[in-house]
Amino acid sequence: MAKDNKTNVMRILDQAKISYNHYFYDHEDGKIDGVSVAHKLGQDVEQVFKTLVTRGASREYFVFVIPVAQELNLKAAAKSVGEKSVEMIHVDEINKVTGYIRGGCSPVGMKKQFQTVIDSSCEQLPAIIVSAGKIGAQVEVAPQDLLRFIGGKTALLTL
Repeated sequence: MAKDNKTNVMRILDQAKISYNHYFYDHEDGKIDGVSVAHKLGQDVEQVFKTLVTRGASREYFVFVIPVAQELNLKAAAKSVGEKSVEMIHVDEINKVTGYIRGGCSPVGMKKQFQTVIDSSCEQLPAIIVSAGKIGAQVEVAPQDLLRFIGGKTALLTL
């Protein structure tokens, strides 16, 4: 792949010597929701994950990575990080907090490494697909490699 096609996420994974496959998809139609992306890639929606950023009652930020067709269970999410409650951050905060934009948020390479929890359904999969840090790009990586690299853990997070 041409060096200028690589995203920061891909460069970070390369530096860490983490094996991944990359995918690019056309986003000109504006359909960047996870289910649409899974269909564009010809991938199973259970394998494609979205990255959600929340703020806890403590005012700390937490990252949750769940299958794109699922909804985050806020109570389960809060419990998984030892918080009384968590709430989704507002869309206009995403870039300031993570360095990413809505639709291109990845659990790899945020401005700061926040506590991250991946839905336990990833444990049944050889690989999961997450954003490569920009709209139109995804990376497929073994969940164990991703968890180890970001210092994450798994928990049942979906409704």
